[in-house]
Amino acid sequence: MGRANLTSAVVIAAAAELADREGFDAITLSALARRFGVQTASLYSHVRDRSSLLDGVHELALGELADRVAIAIGGRSGRDALIALADAHRDYARQFPGRWAALQRPAASSTVESDAASHLVALTLAMLRGYQLPEIELVHATRLLGATINGFLALEASGNLAHREPATDLSWRRALDALDTAFRSWPTEGKP
Repeated sequence: MGRANLTSAVVIAAAAELADREGFDAITLSALARRFGVQTASLYSHVRDRSSLLDGVHELALGELADRVAIAIGGRSGRDALIALADAHRDYARQFPGRWAALQRPAASSTVESDAASHLVALTLAMLRGYQLPEIELVHATRLLGATINGFLALEASGNLAHREPATDLSWRRALDALDTAFRSWPTEGKP
């Protein structure tokens, strides 16, 4: 692919593919330059530096995940929406491990303020509102949801859950059942 075909989006997409194939830490400007057959300096007109490249992969992954979550939870509420949302995360993590790793790094302020992040947050909050949680409790519920999903998926990806029977799919369902129970019994008047 020649230099004329390069855009920020093309470079970021190639970085995401590299992350999925070789791991998130493999993303470097020099590796991408080799991939495109250009000098590393040529990429600086498309991405400011490695940090902005990683931020771009993070934002790309947020947008892709949000699209999957939107499709998964559409027309569902309560437990069904919770399972659909969590399964969309799990499927994404399995299909795109490098992009999933990008989602686990601290987000830059530009990423936090991106349309992709706003979309995913809105979908998550919409799913939680289906449990009739008080608005003031949504942050706490979101943190619990994220910690459960991300913690489980991190342990699963590292192989730390594969040492015993039954299969992890059953443990995944138990974790989601526990979240459903927690959200259905969430205190309606809590202390800050």
